[in-house]
Amino acid sequence: MEIQYDKTVENKTKELIQDEIEEFADKFHPAENMLYVIMDKCTNAVFCECHISADVLLDLCTVDVPLDPEEQPDYRANREIVEDSGAFLQMKIDVKKGRVFSNIVAEYNTDFDEEHPLKIVGGQHRINAISEAFSEGVSVYHGVKIYFDLNIEQRLDVQLISNTNIDVSADLLDRMMETVKGPELRDWCHQVGLLDEKSDFADKNQRGNSITVREARTFILNYYRGMKVKEFDKEKTDGIIAKTGGIDEEWETLKAENRDLWNNKKLQNAGKEFARLAKRQMEYYSEDGKNALKEYADKAFNYAILAAWTFTSGLLESNPVRLNRHFELPENSKKDPLNAEALAAARHKSDPENYRGLGTRTEAKERGRLIELFYLQAENGKGINKSLINLALSKYFAKHANLEVIKAEQRIK
Repeated sequence: MEIQYDKTVENKTKELIQDEIEEFADKFHPAENMLYVIMDKCTNAVFCECHISADVLLDLCTVDVPLDPEEQPDYRANREIVEDSGAFLQMKIDVKKGRVFSNIVAEYNTDFDEEHPLKIVGGQHRINAISEAFSEGVSVYHGVKIYFDLNIEQRLDVQLISNTNIDVSADLLDRMMETVKGPELRDWCHQVGLLDEKSDFADKNQRGNSITVREARTFILNYYRGMKVKEFDKEKTDGIIAKTGGIDEEWETLKAENRDLWNNKKLQNAGKEFARLAKRQMEYYSEDGKNALKEYADKAFNYAILAAWTFTSGLLESNPVRLNRHFELPENSKKDPLNAEALAAARHKSDPENYRGLGTRTEAKERGRLIELFYLQAENGKGINKSLINLALSKYFAKHANLEVIKAEQRIK
């Protein structure tokens, strides 16, 4: 097998990967007589493209690939297989007819799982389809783009660019990027009970899934925002929802300015208390006779409720009496902690006809009204009820009207 290097590949790089490429060629017997090796100048990642027969490919590849095999080997970058996707179902039909795929992306890496040196980082749905076809006797050559000697930043880049031609959720991109930065956020969620032990963040926000990176960031961001409030009745208190699918500058700034974030005992306690609230909310609607209302079970993870509850926790951090009432919401509730039915019936005269109740939307107004509700509940700790909800709505709009008056006065001065 001849190996030819593009002029972009430096001599020192050739020396590092020559043996690895020869080893790859010996194991996989690509259809080509020559492997042409190129360097992606954007990241300096080195790769070649060739065709490999399905039997060899399936025998020596794996889709069970960690993004950071050295530091975080138990956590994966790949999304889950979407079994009922129309595109995937068509893909399986086509490959059984002899369809040749030419867009599988992989890394040749023998540092872990030596039995499967080809790590699939883009194309796990295609590999699944090829495997199903192979079990029925269909075996053809498929095109594979193979990278060599990737570092973690290059591996993340390959993951991202190899998935640009499929519907990848922003939550999966968040998970990948957070994994590259380290395990701290995931470890924190394990510690406080927002993630089950050994589980990873969900790759898509949907009912019944683990929490997402965005939800975890939203929790922490709002706690610290709440801490900054000095005069609740005179400040805009709408909370925030973390950005998704890219860099969140506020999140990065928060971590840089709070080096003790992961060891903040009060934040940890808030995380544990929210996990307890969410668990009780879910348990209430898992009891006999309440299955018809199971859409309320995950109510705590509505972004507006999550943000508002946590914002209020940060706001009350220096008031242990009221903070304790806030945390004891599950014990002081006559029904489910969030009284989801009462929230669903809540409506202000300014709400549109299609408004389905408090805690169904996520915009700033929704978050602000819920912060008023949790703040009021912490005054007497008697739980959430219709009267308290109506008062919270009135207080929210009264405060915002007052803030508009203050702005108007300032413009005159």
